Amino acid sequence: MSNLYIGVMSGTSLDGVDVALCEIDANSCILIEAYEHPFTKELKDEILYVIANDIPLKQMGELDIKLGELFSEAINSLLQNTNISHEKIQAIGLHGQTLWHEPSSKHPFSMQLGNANIVVAKTGITTVADFRGGDIANGGQGAPFAPVFHKELFSRKNKNIAVVNIGGMANISYLGENFLGWDTGCGNVLMDTFIQKNKNIPYDKDGIFAKSGSLNMQLLQKMLKDDYFLKSPPKSTGREYFNLSWLNHYLQNFSHLHDADIQRTLLELTATTIANATNSLQVDELILCGGGAKNSFLVERLKKLCCCNVNRSDTYGVSSDYLEAMLFAWLAYKRIKEETLALKTITGAKQNTLLGAVYKS
Repeated sequence: MSNLYIGVMSGTSLDGVDVALCEIDANSCILIEAYEHPFTKELKDEILYVIANDIPLKQMGELDIKLGELFSEAINSLLQNTNISHEKIQAIGLHGQTLWHEPSSKHPFSMQLGNANIVVAKTGITTVADFRGGDIANGGQGAPFAPVFHKELFSRKNKNIAVVNIGGMANISYLGENFLGWDTGCGNVLMDTFIQKNKNIPYDKDGIFAKSGSLNMQLLQKMLKDDYFLKSPPKSTGREYFNLSWLNHYLQNFSHLHDADIQRTLLELTATTIANATNSLQVDELILCGGGAKNSFLVERLKKLCCCNVNRSDTYGVSSDYLEAMLFAWLAYKRIKEETLALKTITGAKQNTLLGAVYKS
């Protein structure tokens, strides 16, 4: 039987749909092929609009279908590139596009769009989706899930390490004496949001614009006192919290700052919150993955602020670009095998849960 699974991930950065084809068994998860499928500007703008505004149910329903079609295109493009037939794929792990994540409300939920029925219909492959709902139903945060996969990949490398994924948000996994993990807060989201608004470019490549500015310690200290950063784990977050409104709130009384100074300070906010979490765990090594791991100035600041060695996951032969997509291929494998995952110490759930709903082809 084929051990091929596909993971699909589109994060809060909205910089593309990552698709990972993996060969998975009980002892390993090997990336065979990967592909990044672009968002159209129109669809990205619509997602951001839907997150920020009250919209008709009709638009929400149609967006769910549009995203399902987009994910199907991405999967089919990957398979076409590799000349691997759909029949050889055991299952797809589909995260979906997060629109809202609120696990601590009176009626907790996490909403990901991207209709799995559409994906099954257009690919002919069994699809596993809705990974977060079961954990939230059992009192958990429904995030982050990356720590269990980080443990699978890296726990044999070193007895006292942390892994940080820097996407739109940033999450940390501690693989030392205890098994811990949480969202440290904003990853790229505020930096991307600010430069998109003021320079009309998608992101600050290598932190060049941030590097041209000066750090404003008064603004940084004010932001670091935000309730989210002061909250103890388990905790998770998303664009519903860290967004332009959040940023505008903290920029009040700082209208005199140059744009480059604000960009510099936002980069330092991400670096500092990650470093604070890392240093609190007293790790020997920090392994970086996600889009933020490619920001050379951000990595430079992390190496300065963290009291440990800092390396990208590529050092260990694991793609820092596609690690999250690999995670959802692996989660699909676990669901098909009906294996629960030891996440309750991470998410705060009452019990470990079988994650994901299976949509049969």
